[in-house]
Amino acid sequence: MTTTGLWCDRCGRSTGDGSHDGCTAARVLEPPRFCPQCRRRMKVQVLPTGWSAVCVEHGETHQAEQG
Repeated sequence: MTTTGLWCDRCGRSTGDGSHDGCTAARVLEPPRFCPQCRRRMKVQVLPTGWSAVCVEHGETHQAEQG
């Protein structure tokens, strides 16, 4: 889970709104779904080599599969 933004990148709730332990555990295997800066739902593409997520306001985030 991204903790640098105001919003949880998995559930979209405020990062100060209770525990996000389930989100943190799920994000090990899942790409983000919400932009942590503006809470917009992102366009997510999952590929065998990793994932990319695009916020219309803040651009693209991506992660290549490791190893």
